[in-house]
Amino acid sequence: MFEKIEMMRMVHAMGQHVSQRQLVVARNIANADTPGYRAADMQDFDESYRQASLGGDLRVTNSRHLPSPEWALQAGRVVDTGQQASPNGNTVSLEEEMVRAAEVKRENDLSLGIYRSALDLMRTSLGRR
Repeated sequence: MFEKIEMMRMVHAMGQHVSQRQLVVARNIANADTPGYRAADMQDFDESYRQASLGGDLRVTNSRHLPSPEWALQAGRVVDTGQQASPNGNTVSLEEEMVRAAEVKRENDLSLGIYRSALDLMRTSLGRR
């Protein structure tokens, strides 16, 4: 039912993106001392959502194949942060990762706020406010 409402699709995709980005940031922090580890980050949500909306889904080449659900966000692309490497080849900066962790929290709060607003709109339209 909710997958037919664009706002709910977007909030679902945003929540998935935030959780994936949190995993990437946590992996970077965990590997802060690993020699040769390259820090990574996710591409922006708006870029990944736009690509998914423009047909970034896999093509169905056989009638027996199941298409991916319309509301499912494809895994966001993980990109290299491009930071300068330390002498051991590691590119993780704990300060940068703390900033990214704060951005992830802000994005999570935003997605929850949009979700609550969407539910309030639906309740109001049903007269259950």
